[in-house]
Amino acid sequence: MTLHSLLSLAVSGLCALILLGTQPHQALGSRQGSLGLTGDAVVAPPPGICAIAVTIHGYQCQEFDVTTDDGYILSVQRIPQSRAGAGGNNKQPVLLQHGVLVDGMTWILNSPDQSLAFILADNGFDVWISNIRGTRFSRRHVTLNPSDSEFWNWTWDDLVTHDLSSVIDFVFKQTGKKMDYVGHSMGTLIALASFSEGRQIDKVKSAALLSPIAYLSHMTTALGDVAAKAFLMEITKLIGFAEFNPSTVPVVNFLKALCAQSGVDCYDLLASFTGKNCCLNVSTIELFMKHEPQSTSTKNMVHLAQIVRDGILSKYDYGNPISNIVHYGQARPPIYNLSNIPRNFPLFMSYGGRDALSDVRDVGTLLDSLQLHDPNKLTVQYIKDYAHADFIMGVTAKDLVFNQMIAFFRNQK
Repeated sequence: MTLHSLLSLAVSGLCALILLGTQPHQALGSRQGSLGLTGDAVVAPPPGICAIAVTIHGYQCQEFDVTTDDGYILSVQRIPQSRAGAGGNNKQPVLLQHGVLVDGMTWILNSPDQSLAFILADNGFDVWISNIRGTRFSRRHVTLNPSDSEFWNWTWDDLVTHDLSSVIDFVFKQTGKKMDYVGHSMGTLIALASFSEGRQIDKVKSAALLSPIAYLSHMTTALGDVAAKAFLMEITKLIGFAEFNPSTVPVVNFLKALCAQSGVDCYDLLASFTGKNCCLNVSTIELFMKHEPQSTSTKNMVHLAQIVRDGILSKYDYGNPISNIVHYGQARPPIYNLSNIPRNFPLFMSYGGRDALSDVRDVGTLLDSLQLHDPNKLTVQYIKDYAHADFIMGVTAKDLVFNQMIAFFRNQK
């Protein structure tokens, strides 16, 4: 089967602003805790990411639970050393943060010599992988159940305030060292927003932003544009769910309706969202389709769509001045001012000429907001033929992106 044929099969599983396409999978429950119980019967926890995709390649791997200050229990993995077990205990920690509708598996889908998490471990880093709330192994809360609508009452604002802050704090306490940070897509968005507010930046040594997302006004995909407009039409009333799960029938039907819109071509769904990726192989796509997509909150999708509409980076807009005043004390949501990021904070950015989500013009707007940044602390890489998915799953990413990123990390004193 050709790569094009495989990608076209993903039509029922991709949704607005997702970074890739896939087919539905059965949602997995908690690995432990009260949500693992059904009546008096104990449900065996599913294997974690370590068992699924890390130790099978000969790497040591540790599983951790990190509880946020608002009660979500997040799954975090650690690959503490290379496959050969080389090196001591004083390694530089690096935290990997995935994007929307996927989880930490995206960093380890290729072979060990092509997957960023393994490449970093083999280059002497202490690798940590974060999984945000709502994804397969982070569907737990100290009091709420994923079947409760309140479990899904959050946007990426909460990932900034709670998830990212909690994970960074945990890694810092475990290692006692400032960490390097790698984000892709929404993983770059929450980092930029967090750093602009001074959150936990004192515990981060430097940050690499792959396919950086801060502005979305120039998405070059008709499907993404139609989807963003649909989310702004109070999509919760259309599908009736606080959880946006691409595996469920209502969401699949919603996506099919989007694909039926005039001017929207969903035949090659991957390219229709991300741009034409140059460097993915069939085996990686097949593995991706086995493990993804993951759920997010519908409210989060609405918030992302607001970036498209407004052309600014701000907190969630509750839709009317009164509600915004209740939440923020002002009629309009506060803006994340990226120029507040310390000018001497080391940043590495890599973006592609074919990326339909992290469009070149929107990256230009992001760079404009950082125009006063110390030029010696800002490294910008442009890869003409790369689209959104190439930066984490491309077979050439090691040579074109990862090696340069590792050199950047090592150059930071």
